[in-house]
Amino acid sequence: MSDSLSENTTRAVPGQPRLRRALFWMIAYAIVVAVVVFWPEPFLAALDPWIRKATAGFPGLTLVRVEFIANVAMFIPLGLFLAMLLPRHRHLVVPIGFLSTCLIETVQGLFLSDRSATVADVIANTAGACVGLLAIEVVDALRRRSSRR
Repeated sequence: MSDSLSENTTRAVPGQPRLRRALFWMIAYAIVVAVVVFWPEPFLAALDPWIRKATAGFPGLTLVRVEFIANVAMFIPLGLFLAMLLPRHRHLVVPIGFLSTCLIETVQGLFLSDRSATVADVIANTAGACVGLLAIEVVDALRRRSSRR
C-alpha cells in the first residue's frame, strides 16, 4: 500500500510540465515587455527611418498604423499565456489585458516624459490579448473536435 501511495505522489499531474513551460515563457515575455514599455523613450523611435523605408511601397501603412500593429502583436502572447495558465478562468484574460495596459499607459503618462499614454495603445494592447485568447480557444476547439472522431 505504501508503494502505491508513494508512486501516486511522485507522478506528475497531467499538463503540469506544459503549465511550467507556459509560466516560464510568461515571465520571460513579461520581462521583455517591461523593458519595451518602460524604456524612457519610444522603442520604435530608433527604427523610424527603417520603418519609413520598409513601408514606402504601402501607401496606407503609416508610422502610426505600424505602431498600432506592433502593439497588437506585442500583447498576443499575453492572451496566449494567460489562456494556458488560466484554463478554467479564461474569462479573466481580456480584463487582465485591459488592466495591465491601463497600468502601463498610466506609468508612461505620469513618469516617462518622452512617452505618451494613448487610448489607441490601450485598444491595441487589449486587442492583442483578445487575439491570443481567441487563438487558444480555436486550438482547443479543434482538439476537442478531433478527439470526438
